[in-house]
Amino acid sequence: METVSASVNILGRTYKLRVSAEDEEALRKAATTIDTQAKSYGKQYAYNDHQDLLAMVALTQITQLTKIQDSLRFKDTDLAQRLQSIDSVLEQILHPTQNSL
Repeated sequence: METVSASVNILGRTYKLRVSAEDEEALRKAATTIDTQAKSYGKQYAYNDHQDLLAMVALTQITQLTKIQDSLRFKDTDLAQRLQSIDSVLEQILHPTQNSL
């Protein structure tokens, strides 16, 4: 796995990291999202402490991630149930005599 050097800027502070080449674009997007949200919170709530702003961003992002994970778990369960139902119907069609016993 090839690693590359990447520099990102969050709230006026530069962070230099080494990441896999395939993760670089995602890292840059994440840094931009963090920076944008933190600045927005700074204007909206008049916070001067960057740590408070970053904590608010982290809380917001993890809340959204948790909701997405919960939704995906529900969808996976729902999909599994539907596939079992389809499998049952197909079994009845393909093997009608076995199911009537």
